[in-house]
Amino acid sequence: MTESAATTMENVALTLDNGAVLDFRGRLFSEASWFDEDSGVLTHQKLYVTEGNEQVYSVASGAGRTRSRRAYRIAVQGDSCSVTDGKSEMTLPFDMLMLAVRSLCGLDENATPSLELVEETLRAANC
Repeated sequence: MTESAATTMENVALTLDNGAVLDFRGRLFSEASWFDEDSGVLTHQKLYVTEGNEQVYSVASGAGRTRSRRAYRIAVQGDSCSVTDGKSEMTLPFDMLMLAVRSLCGLDENATPSLELVEETLRAANC
C-alpha cells in the first residue's frame, strides 16, 4: 500500500441492524476475517480512523441466512471516552473503559501486553 493510499480519507456509510447509519469521513486502518468451523459463522472486522481522529469499529458476521452488522464510534477526549452505536451513546472515564475491557476479557492489569498495545494505538490515533 502506498503512503497516499494509507492516508486517503473517504466517505463511509455503515448501515447497522439497529436501524442506524454511521456516516463519517475516514480511512481503513485495519481489518481481519475468520471462520468458526464449529458454529459456521464468518466474521469480518474493520477498524477505521476518522477525519476527526475518532475510531469506528465495525463487525459483520453471518452463518447461512443469519446476518449481523454492528459498529461503534469511539472518541477519546482527554480522560473520557464516548462510544455510540448510532442510536445510544455512553461517555465514561477512559480508565473505566480499560478496566471493563480487562474484566470482560479475564485479564489482569500486569499480564496484558496486547491490551497495552491496543491502548497505545487508540491514544496514538487520537493525537
